[in-house]
Amino acid sequence: MNLVDKVKKNTILIFVITIILLFIILKDDFSNIVASLKSMDIKYMFLAILFYLLSLAIKGYSNYLIINNKKKISIVEAIKHNIIVQFFNGITPFSTGGQPMEIYMIAEHKISALKAANQTIQSFIFYQAALVICGCLAVTYNALFSVFPKVKVLQNLVLIGFTVNIIVMLILVMISVSKKVTTKIILFIINILNKMKINVKKEVALQKIEDYHNGFQEIKKRKGLTILGIGLNIISLLCLYVTPLFVIKGLESNNSISILNTLSASAYVYILGAFVPIPGSSGGMEYGFTQFFGSFIHKKTISAVLILWRFITYYFGIILGALLFNIEKKEIK
Repeated sequence: MNLVDKVKKNTILIFVITIILLFIILKDDFSNIVASLKSMDIKYMFLAILFYLLSLAIKGYSNYLIINNKKKISIVEAIKHNIIVQFFNGITPFSTGGQPMEIYMIAEHKISALKAANQTIQSFIFYQAALVICGCLAVTYNALFSVFPKVKVLQNLVLIGFTVNIIVMLILVMISVSKKVTTKIILFIINILNKMKINVKKEVALQKIEDYHNGFQEIKKRKGLTILGIGLNIISLLCLYVTPLFVIKGLESNNSISILNTLSASAYVYILGAFVPIPGSSGGMEYGFTQFFGSFIHKKTISAVLILWRFITYYFGIILGALLFNIEKKEIK
C-alpha cells in the first residue's frame, strides 16, 4: 500500500470515528449544545486558535535550531514542516506517521537522510522530555492541592499514560547510556511478543535503537541546544495546554477557572491520551477532557467546550497540515 492509499484509508477512519463521537456527544442535548456554540465570543475563539498556532510555531522554531543549516532551510519552512507533521501524526495511531514524513521533508532540502533522521530524533527527544516534565509538574500540583476528583478508574488510566511516557523517556536515556544493554532488553521483549503471536520486526527495532543512539550522540555535543530545545518544547506545550481556558471563557464569561488549573488539567488529558491506540487518541482525549475539566465547567456547556477545543487542537491542525501538504507535494507515491 503506497503513501496516498494509506492517507486515504486513515482519513476515512478518522472521519468515521469523528461521526461516532459527535453522535455520542450531541445525541442527548443537541439543541442546547448548538445554542452554546452559537454564543461563543469570537475574540476568545481567535485567542485559542492563536495560541495553538503559536504552539506549532515554537515547536517548528525548535526544529529549525536543531537542523542548524540556515542555507538549506528557513524558519518559515521548518514551521511549515511541523504543521504538515500534525496531519500525519493526527491520522496515525500513537502519532507514528509524523517522523517518517519529517525526515522525508528535511531530506528534500539536500540534507542527508541519516542527518535528517538524527535531527528528527533529537526533536522527539526534546518533546518527550518536555512532556514528562509538564506531566510531573501537573502530578505534583494535584498532589499538593487535590484539584481533580479521586476516581479510581481515572487515576488508573492516568497512571498508565504517565507510566508509558516515563518508560519511553527511560528507554531513550538507556539508549544514550548503553546501546548494547538496551538492544539486549529490546530483543528479549520482542522474543516474548513474538511468542505471544504479536509480530514485531527485529530489524526495524534495531534500526530505531541505532537512530536514537546517534541522535543522542549529537545531543551530547550540543548541550546548550538541548536545554534550549527542551525549554522551547515546554513553552510550546504550555501554549497548547492553555487553549481550553479561552474556549471556556468564550462560552462562560463568568467562569473562574485559573491558568494553573487549566494547564494541569490539560497535562493530565494528554497524559491519559498517550496510550490510546487510535489516531488522535480519539475517545480517550474526549473522556479525559470531560473528566478533568468537568469540575470547572457547567454541565450545559461542557459538550460545546469539548467540541470547540477538540476542533482547534486536533482537527484544525489536520486540515491545515493537509492543505500545506497538498500545496507542497501534489503527488507522492
